Formats: sequence, structure tokens, C-alpha cells
Amino acid sequence: MSKESENLADGLFVPDEERNPLRNAVQRGARPELPKRFYQSAGVGEAEGGYAVLLDGRTVKTPARRILTTPSSPLTSALAEEWGAQGERLNPTYMPLTRLINSAIDGVADRLEEVAADVAKYAGSDLVSYRAEEPAGLAAAQAAAWDPLLAFARERLGADLTVTSGVMFVAQAPEATAAVAEAVRAYAGRGAEAPFRLAALHAMTTLTGSCLIALAVALGEMDAEAAWAAAHVDEDHQIKAWGADDEAMERRARRFAEMKAAARIIEFFSGAA
Repeated sequence: MSKESENLADGLFVPDEERNPLRNAVQRGARPELPKRFYQSAGVGEAEGGYAVLLDGRTVKTPARRILTTPSSPLTSALAEEWGAQGERLNPTYMPLTRLINSAIDGVADRLEEVAADVAKYAGSDLVSYRAEEPAGLAAAQAAAWDPLLAFARERLGADLTVTSGVMFVAQAPEATAAVAEAVRAYAGRGAEAPFRLAALHAMTTLTGSCLIALAVALGEMDAEAAWAAAHVDEDHQIKAWGADDEAMERRARRFAEMKAAARIIEFFSGAA
């Protein structure tokens, strides 16, 4: 691998605002050119802190220039598979697992408490607490998908959350939100796995708008497909009534790929993978 190739590996996932050529191309209305694939093989090797992705035998770095390493050999193998599956051009859109691991290493590892608090705050206005009064079909669909999640929160987390109709804010009891916050911290744990667990939990929470849905997946209450369906009850009701928009469905598919990547991380650290 040449020095130029190493720099490409380092910079591939740098945010757009730090990549002037890419940002400028977008501002001009041009389609930015993806970098060429610069390696033949993608594999896994031992490294400090666990296992690293190797491209032609050399380590890959995150946008913050940290080595792309996880404490799980199977997880790192899955990352290597993403790199190996790339074509002539490297497209981060099709590397959701790598993007999420980058976030864990660069954005979560140094701020575990802050990220855990960000997840837990969703309990104060969780998706599943806000119900429609009509139409009756939507109200019934919400109840079918979300009532079990409220029961899960009550029975497994010790969090009895209030439900309201409409969009008016309802304050949750402090003891309920505290119980959810404790469940988030307990799931994340400490040690080498914590940043990865928490990054996955945070991703699922923001993708679904519900920390209860994310915790249900993390604690084995439901799988990613069921969780995704629960998060899209309202949208699916609208699709049935008015039809689907192609662009919206493409965005949804990309987001579901991110959801599945987060769920895979949870599986790797639960021993289910």
C-alpha cells in the first residue's frame, strides 16, 4: 500500500465538513467522485486492544486517526467483509458497520456518560408514549406494537411510563426515567465492549425515536425487523392509505441498513452471532 493509499484509508470516513473537495463538489451541484479501491485483500490481525482490519496487511484508521480495532474477532471479520465487498470505488453508504464502529471509537469511547445520558433522555418523550386517537386503525396498530414495549419497560426495567393521546408533551415520573437511565448504563457496562454497545444502542435510539425499542433489541426482547416495524407504525399506516414515495423508501432502506448494523454489534457482544 502506498502512502497515498494509506491517506485515502484514513480520510474515507471523515465528515463532509472536513473534506473540502467533497463539500465543494456538492455545493457546485456535482456528484462527488468516490475514491478508488486501493487494496487487493481485506483481513483481520491482532492488535493492541483486540483485532484490527487489515488492508493488504496494513491497518485502517478512523477519521480521528485511531486504528480501526474492536475487542471481538467476529465483529472485526464482519468489518473486513464490508471492505472486501467494495467494488472499484469505495462507497461508505454500503459500509454501515464500519461507519458505526468509527463512531464508537472516535465519538463514544471518550464520552460514555454523555452518550448514555443522551440515549436515556429519549424516555422523557419516547415514541411509544404518544398515541393517536384516530383513525381507529392507526390507534389499534400503535397499541398492538407499543403496548408490549411499555410492558417490557415496566416489568424488566422497572419504568412505568405514562401514555398520552396527541402531540402535547407529557412529563414522565422521575423514577421512571431514572430506571431507564440505569438500564442504559447497565447494558453498556464498562471495559472494552462499552463504547461499541453504547454506540449501537445510541444508533438504534436515534433511528427509531425510542430508547425503549433500542433497549428491547439490546436485551433480546425483539429482533431488528420487529423493532423497525414498531418504529414505523405511523409511516406504514400512511403508506397503506396513500402509497409509498420511492425516494422516501430508499432513505428508509438506507436507515434500516444502519439499524441492522447496530443490531449486529449487539449480537456480537451477546454471544448470539
